[in-house]
Amino acid sequence: MPIRLLVVDDHEVVRRGLAVLLAGSEIEIVAEAATAKDAVRLAEKHRPDVILLDVRLPDGDGLAALEKLRAKVPDCRVIMLSTYDNPTYMARAVALGAADYILKGNTREDIIATIKAVAAGEYPSRYGQLQKVAECMKLQPVLEDDDVPLTDRELQVLRHVALGLSNKEIGQSLDISVETVKEHIQNILRKIAASDRTQAAVWAVRKGLL
Repeated sequence: MPIRLLVVDDHEVVRRGLAVLLAGSEIEIVAEAATAKDAVRLAEKHRPDVILLDVRLPDGDGLAALEKLRAKVPDCRVIMLSTYDNPTYMARAVALGAADYILKGNTREDIIATIKAVAAGEYPSRYGQLQKVAECMKLQPVLEDDDVPLTDRELQVLRHVALGLSNKEIGQSLDISVETVKEHIQNILRKIAASDRTQAAVWAVRKGLL
């Protein structure tokens, strides 16, 4: 039996490219959507095994669409598709129940392997970006204490980290030096028991800091 796939991307060239890329594989594209609204409608109609969902859509955030899809078609597994290797997107994808997260620049082999792994219930796969988050989460549990003693400045820095900004960009935004940013980040990671910036972004999303 082929793996039934719904492709959601607002760019026709991407949808056509994926159709070519997946030709000859065990994956069958059963429907295509260009908007979040159509994604939900077509997912309910076709009940695909896997949904490949763009992070950015013209009628809203693809990650918001993920939340709706998880509610409407909980048996469908969703892989986020993005141009951006952004810790915030990955953090939100984890928090909202995505099976995996792959980049548009990935190889044909990796994209097919990720879809097949997710369809088989083996996720996050070693080919997708969420494996990074999974590995971080295994290293040390994130503290769930609501009284984590972050200062106002540390909260500001954490929000910037979760938005995917570099140390230089954070420094420019908050008018502080890069060295001060690094010091704040080290303090934040220590206080919330996070191993890296991605895990800190996951924590920030779960705490509703964005």
